[in-house]
Parts: sequence; C-alpha cells; structure tokens
Amino acid sequence: MPLLTTRATIYLGTWNVRTMWDTGRAFQIAAEMRRYNLDVLGISETYWTQVGQQRLASGELLLYSGYEEENAPHTQGVALMLSKQTQKAPIGWESHGPRIIKAFFKTKKEGITMNVIQCYAPTNDHNEDAKDQFYNRLHSVVEKCPTKDLTILMGDVNAKVGVDNTGYEDIMGRHGLGERNENGERTKRGADIASDHHLLVAKMKLKLKKHWKMGRTISQKFNTAFLQDTNKLNKFKIDLRNKFQALHDLLYGEGTTVESDWKGIKEAITSTCHEVLGRKKHHHKQWITVDTLDKIQERRNKKAAINTSRTRAEKVKTQTEYTEENKRVKRSIRTDKRKYVEDLATTAEKTAREGNMRQLYDTTKKLSGNRRKPEGEVITNIEEQ
Repeated sequence: MPLLTTRATIYLGTWNVRTMWDTGRAFQIAAEMRRYNLDVLGISETYWTQVGQQRLASGELLLYSGYEEENAPHTQGVALMLSKQTQKAPIGWESHGPRIIKAFFKTKKEGITMNVIQCYAPTNDHNEDAKDQFYNRLHSVVEKCPTKDLTILMGDVNAKVGVDNTGYEDIMGRHGLGERNENGERTKRGADIASDHHLLVAKMKLKLKKHWKMGRTISQKFNTAFLQDTNKLNKFKIDLRNKFQALHDLLYGEGTTVESDWKGIKEAITSTCHEVLGRKKHHHKQWITVDTLDKIQERRNKKAAINTSRTRAEKVKTQTEYTEENKRVKRSIRTDKRKYVEDLATTAEKTAREGNMRQLYDTTKKLSGNRRKPEGEVITNIEEQ
C-alpha cells in the first residue's frame, strides 16, 4: 500500500532520545509515536550497535543502524520507527553508519519513490575531519536519490532556537540559548522519554494522483489488560452481575425472542467493558504491567508541569519531581522485564518436561529473538523478514 495517496496527510517526526539502551525504552518511544499519530519517526542517539530491524510487540517496526565493529562503543546510532500502516509501503532501507539511515517507500504515483533520511550530525566540538566525513557521506546519500523522487531529510543537526521570537510571539518565549537557525522552529514539548531534547513533527500533504477510496470502519478492542488488576476485575464482575440481574425479568418475560435476548446480553457486556475497561488506545509489550503504565502516565504529567512552570523555583521543584518519577519508571520496567523473563524460563522448563515442542519453540523464540538469517547475515530487506 502506498504511503502517499490522494488527499493523504502523513505525519513525520524526528527525536533525539538520548539512548534506547535502557530496558523498555523502545516501548515508551512507540507509545509517544502513537500518541502523536506519527507515520514515521526518525530517532537519533539510540546508542544501539549493529544493523538490523526489530518488530515491537505493539506492532511498530524499528530499523536501526549503529557501529558494526565488535566491542564498539554504545554511542551515536540512528533509527526509523514505522507505524503499522506505514509498514505496508516500504520498498527497503539502507544503513550508512551510526549517523545516517535511509528508508524508501512506495507512493501512489508509479515510478516515484519517497525517500526518508534520518541523520545525527556531529556537534561543533567534534574535529573538522569527523564533520567533513559526515557531511560528505550525507551528500552522497542525498545525491543518489533520483531527482524525480520525493526526498525528506530530517534528524538532529544541533539546532538552536535563540532569543529572537519576532513573528513567533504566540508560540515562543525569549529565553532560548544562542541564535536561532532554520532548524529550530518546530518542537513538541509534551512528548516524554526522559530526554533533554524535544520531539519535532512535520505534517505533509501532497496530491500525486486523484484516487477515490471508500472508507471502512476500524474495530476497536477493549483494554482487557486492566483485568489483571484485582480492583478492576472485581468492579467488572460486580457491574456485570448487576446488569444481568436487571435483565433477568426481561429475558424470561413473555414475548421475548432469541434475538432480543442476545441484544440485551450483548449490550450488558459491552457497556460494562466500556465503563470499566475503556477502549484499547495503544498496544504495549505483554510484560509491561498496568502499574508501570500508570507510572509512565504520571511521569508524562510531571513533564507537562515543567513546561507550564511560571517561576524558576516552581520549575526546579517540578524538575526534581520529574527526575524521581523517572527513576520509579525505570525501576518498575526493570522489575516487569525480570519477572517476564523468569516466567518464560519457567514455562520453557515445564513444556520441555511435558514434551510440548510447539509451545517450547514459541517460548524459546520469545527469549532469544530473531533478527538475523540462519547464516548470520543481518536482515535489511522488508520482504525477507
């Protein structure tokens, strides 16, 4: 399915996350990506080594590029995270070292490709050779994109917003550092991943060719993960029991039919699910508990409080609270991951004793992951995954 179609609006983002090396970091980034409804998210400073791709439990596809040498430092690194819808459009992708990654997508217009390049530029503190090497490589990557194609270059190029807010008074204050350049104008301060950088988003709409398409209804699921919480489960049981008791006389009354009885039962169940559980707004890794999700939401609230602080003292206080909440999130994620791995190991031992090879294979695959071909070659082609 093409990424660019008639009247289609796509949302692109780029974010310096200051490491994806922490446990659960990819899940948190994916959650923010869904919250801002992004199609493609470019990521800088992943701190991941090697080159490969990984499909997250929530459905996003992560393409990453880092140092490929053995014992390489966990520095730099870039990645592209694709939404589930966008994954239907890619033709392939290329790694160009720890600072540049490129993916290319189909468009509605035959013969035209959309190229997305994510980069992470050296700072001014780097030596001239390192900066020249980066820009020469970036120039080469861009030059290889056909002129008829649509090429988008994004990433962290160390932009500054400066203090001059002329023409931007409604969205910008006068307390930035340095002088603003052309890259420092559009940031999303609400996105939270415990990084000192803000998410930058671009909205793009291009008309390549007229194309009429009938809309379809997308079904939503209820958030059944909340049933793992004892309080939620008890409330669900009580509310559902009360609704069934109210239906009792109607179900056994005169003139009722199977169809009317079924509609009553269905309405009781769905209304209870809607009231107690709510719709499933996002997917998350199965080892992330409800308690951890609540902590992540609380951290997001702390981030919002920092952005709305009116005085320096208030900002220092909220920043301290945010730091403590971030520590709690990290501890909770590590605890969840540890318990998840231990449970998988226990399941693997049990299935091995019982001789259930199918379940043993599935469990072992979850523990080991799968990012390479059997011969050890890194998979970079979408069709070969």
